[in-house]
Amino acid sequence: MMILAIESATAQVGCAIGGPEGVIASVQSARDRRHAESLVPQIDFARSQSGVELSDLDAIAVDVGPGLYTGLRVGVTTAMTMAHALGVPVVAVSSLDVVAFPLRFADRPIEVVIDARRGEVFHARYQPGPDLPERISEPAVLDPADLARQIRERGREVLIVGDGALRYRSDLDDLTLARAADPGLAFPSAASLAMLARARAEAGDHVPPDEIRPLYLRRPDAQAKWVPAGEATA
Repeated sequence: MMILAIESATAQVGCAIGGPEGVIASVQSARDRRHAESLVPQIDFARSQSGVELSDLDAIAVDVGPGLYTGLRVGVTTAMTMAHALGVPVVAVSSLDVVAFPLRFADRPIEVVIDARRGEVFHARYQPGPDLPERISEPAVLDPADLARQIRERGREVLIVGDGALRYRSDLDDLTLARAADPGLAFPSAASLAMLARARAEAGDHVPPDEIRPLYLRRPDAQAKWVPAGEATA
């Protein structure tokens, strides 16, 4: 099975192509808020370098969040459009699952912490497993200080990873129970998405493109800041 993975949920944007031999092409860049301009050229570059034609693809994978609103829209829309045009299904994967994936062989629970802006983080907890990390909490939006309090209350040593952990280091640095993962694993990678999604696609875990829904967890910034006339407070 040949799969194109589209990753655009955070400040980074990229794509990867995975086949029977693993990931055969991967492109990633960190051009915050330039996802729309970057993604299609990246897909074309990965395709040309790998020698894979669009007609060779059996599925499209996409990170559906949680993540940044504009980036998610770019990735999900691109995936749906391509899947419709090619007549292939879509594999939807959470950004939190993608970040946890490289740590599946860790020796302790994993706390994935993605920057949600506005002083908040997207978070989920995972238990390492022989094949895949098992998510043991639902995706949520938290204040970093609340996350630190929860980790203290559980009293178990954890491995913490994600760009949110880097941004809000001051809230988490004094956690003697937390060990930071390699900063190079802070963002969801297109290569990890391709590996995760290919296994799910082969197991039949995919849907028609019209059924893909982004996991926003909260309203976009523009809506959150808008106050209807007559409801403004002094």
